[in-house]
Amino acid sequence: MLNVDSQGYIVNGRVTRTPRPVIEHGVLTKVNGIIVHQTGGSTGASSLSSYTLPNANGAHFLIDKDGSIYQCASLKKQTWHVGKLKARCVAEHRCSPTEFKYSPSAENKRELAKKVPERYPSNQDSVGIEIVGALATKDVYEAVNEAQNASLKWLVAELSATLGVPMTEVFRHPDVSRKNMTEASTASW
Repeated sequence: MLNVDSQGYIVNGRVTRTPRPVIEHGVLTKVNGIIVHQTGGSTGASSLSSYTLPNANGAHFLIDKDGSIYQCASLKKQTWHVGKLKARCVAEHRCSPTEFKYSPSAENKRELAKKVPERYPSNQDSVGIEIVGALATKDVYEAVNEAQNASLKWLVAELSATLGVPMTEVFRHPDVSRKNMTEASTASW
């Protein structure tokens, strides 16, 4: 179990507190899931820098190429890291016929009206973890390395235990939202 301070930051030698208040949006009252991302940039420094820009989006945690873990947002705050939700019922082959007739915007609105696990975790109820990793080609992310996967495995296990998030509610970004399907495809936890 992790020690989380009164401000929502982890107190642990493996996690470096690196607040980026501009990426925090609203109160995170309940964590129902964890979403794993890749940055699209080639360095942790560039991601940390981008999280200071006006209107920046980011995730709660960033795992650099050497496995270093940075906490960029409080576990008491939402970050905008998910985007429009896909219908979970499609992936689980349980949608009603009317649920197939919506545009992505309407689909997102309909999904947000549901509760987890009927829908995927969203910005309002999930923790985001970014792994530094650029696009190796125009359409394919580079592989997540061993040090990153080791840190990801540790962080996901600790967050799951601390926040009471079942491992069945940990997802890659393209599983829950319309993103590049290779994003975090080599991440393992």
